[in-house]
Amino acid sequence: MKTTVREWLSANAQTVLDTDPNATGADLDPLLDRLGSATVVGLGESTRFSQQLSGIQERVFRALVERHGFRGLAIQDSARSGARWDDYVRAGIGDPESVLAGSWAPWRTTETVAALHWIRAFNQAHPDDPIRILGVEPPRAEASDYDAVLDYVRRVAPDRLSAIDTHLAPIRTAHRVDEHIQRHRGIHPGRPFVEDARAALALVETLPKTTGYAEVLAHAQLIVDFHANSVAGKGGFGRDSSAAGQRVVDWQHSTGAKVVYWDGIALTMNLGAGLGTAAFRGIGSYLRDAFGTGYASVAIGFHHGDLGVAVAPAPRPELIDALLGEIDLPVYYVDLHADAPEAVRAWLDAPAKARIISGMYDPAEDAGAYLAFDSLAGAFDVLVHIREVTPVHWLPEPVAV
Repeated sequence: MKTTVREWLSANAQTVLDTDPNATGADLDPLLDRLGSATVVGLGESTRFSQQLSGIQERVFRALVERHGFRGLAIQDSARSGARWDDYVRAGIGDPESVLAGSWAPWRTTETVAALHWIRAFNQAHPDDPIRILGVEPPRAEASDYDAVLDYVRRVAPDRLSAIDTHLAPIRTAHRVDEHIQRHRGIHPGRPFVEDARAALALVETLPKTTGYAEVLAHAQLIVDFHANSVAGKGGFGRDSSAAGQRVVDWQHSTGAKVVYWDGIALTMNLGAGLGTAAFRGIGSYLRDAFGTGYASVAIGFHHGDLGVAVAPAPRPELIDALLGEIDLPVYYVDLHADAPEAVRAWLDAPAKARIISGMYDPAEDAGAYLAFDSLAGAFDVLVHIREVTPVHWLPEPVAV
């Protein structure tokens, strides 16, 4: 059967000539025709560390905007971060670097800066028909919340500043490197961050209640919530994405805009999934429930290459990425719902595993770096495969003051 599947992939593979978002050409035409009629398109990456995966994600987004009237971009980040992105691209408030300073760490790249510049330029040229941006997650703590707490303490009880900062200083590092990744890398200070967050909140509750106290208490509670609901705080990757999925649905219904959703493949896929011992339903599964085939899920994966954080070897043979890599094309896409013989359809409908690489990835533990799902064609509508990757370009970390 493998030979039959390989032959089908070779016959149906559509070559992508360039992953640069600035590239133009007809190579994406069949893909755009496939996706253009959708109401929401999920463009999912198997890793957030690849320049090429990010590039093709943005190139497809730009083409859907220009050729098929998509005007919404939903991102995996908090509502606060999404609002800053939207303020910049809609009204030019701030600049991309400052906008991204409080965003989720994987967004803080020069590639994202370029994307924001492009969207801003598009909106300036189309002031009556702009692209809007939504952060799909609830508001969550950022570095500014820690600063607000410390500023209040400095003003009303400077003698307690050191005691509170003892709890806040180590845990604010989670906004640069997630707590669970710190544990994996052996750089975690030891005490669960949520415990320090709760200790800081308890100290805030004893402060003098002067002007601004209610606001600073809210900042401290937001910090607790952030750490309690993190992967480390919840003890695993299992999550309830229903509220975030409904947020995208409600946004689309209220605006009427056709929407592109950027995230990892675990969250953009049409089905629930298993990641290690965790099982969850991503946002994409709720979007498929809401929009039916009006939601299209594209998985962007790769074979091997340098991700900056690690060099990923060729995928293990049981992963779909290994078979996709046997097609002699640097970059291509394939429609999983194209006509296929019975043997191929059986492969498409069968359970499968796809490579997925997060910040916890270790090449020595490559065997565990995968996402499992019940059906390849049930999980995704289109696959994009890139043979070799290079790293994204990270923005410099802002200096703490």
